[in-house]
Amino acid sequence: AMALSGDLWAELPAERRIFCSVLLFSWAVYLWEAFLAHRQRRVYRTTTHVPQELGQIMDSETFEKSRLYQLDKSTFSFWSGLYSEVEGTMILLCGGIPFLWKLSGQISGRAGFGPEYEIVQSLVFLLLATLFSAVTGLPWSLYNTFVIEEKHGFNQQTLGFFFKDAIKKFVVTQCILLPVTSLLLYIIKIGGDYFFIYAWLFTLVVSLVLVTIYADYIAPLFDKFIPLPEGELKQQIETMAKSIDFPLTKVYVVEGSKRSSHSNAYFYGFFKNKRIVLFDTLLEEYSALNKEPAEGEDGENEEAKSKTKNKKQGCKNEEVLAVLGHELGHWKLGHTVKNIIISQMNSFLCFFLFAVLIGQKELFAAFGFYDTQPTLIGLMIIFQFIFSPYNEVLSFCLTVLSRRFEFQADAFAKELGKAKDLYSALIKLNKDNLGFPVSDWIFSMWHYSHPPLLERLQALKDAKQE
Repeated sequence: AMALSGDLWAELPAERRIFCSVLLFSWAVYLWEAFLAHRQRRVYRTTTHVPQELGQIMDSETFEKSRLYQLDKSTFSFWSGLYSEVEGTMILLCGGIPFLWKLSGQISGRAGFGPEYEIVQSLVFLLLATLFSAVTGLPWSLYNTFVIEEKHGFNQQTLGFFFKDAIKKFVVTQCILLPVTSLLLYIIKIGGDYFFIYAWLFTLVVSLVLVTIYADYIAPLFDKFIPLPEGELKQQIETMAKSIDFPLTKVYVVEGSKRSSHSNAYFYGFFKNKRIVLFDTLLEEYSALNKEPAEGEDGENEEAKSKTKNKKQGCKNEEVLAVLGHELGHWKLGHTVKNIIISQMNSFLCFFLFAVLIGQKELFAAFGFYDTQPTLIGLMIIFQFIFSPYNEVLSFCLTVLSRRFEFQADAFAKELGKAKDLYSALIKLNKDNLGFPVSDWIFSMWHYSHPPLLERLQALKDAKQE
């Protein structure tokens, strides 16, 4: 039977073999992910009591809350994953990509651009494809925000805010995506034999420009950034930055609490122009969730009050400094630069392989393009489908590397004398974000870019006792 199926496979035309391989691999990845998620769900279902080693860290009420939250998220992720896998398969089987390409040609034709205007047709195609995925993803996004996040006390958005946000996000994405894509396609068209070098350099410049302007011009379209007021915390942050030669220029607080009560902190900027951004939900003093709503205001505030009265959120100043010590550790140890180098090497390799493969007519025929070989479709087929096995392996390696970086950044904060404060901050952040501290080992190895809480605490504990 094996020999027979091998013969049948060999007799299939090359394009059918490519198409079937892509579909089979996609389902293999999906089934592997589903298997891992199933193992993790079993952990959520069966671990109903706080394990002994967590007794000091987590009370049973928080433990139960986080267990139910993660269980809901995992079930949601199962259904949304199944939906997107079936949707992707149906699009491929029913020839959705060539259909959309033809439709884009008709639309650009009506606007007076014939088939020779391939870049115009490509932009119409991109706009329609992103619109399609935004519309099909909307019910899932709504359910996640207003059912799951709402039920577990994280959602702070109104329906109006959500839709305004979604439209804004779509428009901003198009304003960046369409010009960048048209330039990239133009470079590939006129670049000659070495187009892959120019295309790579172009994407490198675009990513550096986006990183530079994101926090100053793009992020403020969605959230309000205010400078951290003068005071003890600001002074301590500046002193710590100076002690490790971090070229800090500004510290901002972002009003993340309007969107969600999850907390975070990050830094950005190039060379001598670094800024630190703290979410208001990270700071005990600033978190809107810790403030009492004004008396005598509308019923909405009553609801907000009942939501937040039992929640003291965020970290004390010393703990915030410890979290920042960890973040600055990433900078001092060169993790940021290493990540940029890895991603650019990967990007160059992908463009080089794209240049090797783009001439293969069978690749286009496999996805229903028998007469034309549009560059954008080539990019999509090669980067999204042909490279998917490589992308899976790379993604796993980066997850392993990221965990290593996290331990190193914790160790750096420890050297700054912040072990005790980082220890308590990690516990608080885990509690505020309802992280579940028990995980299946294969699931955590495959998915967690940060080490499990217990492992991080253990590493810090050894330091605390030294």
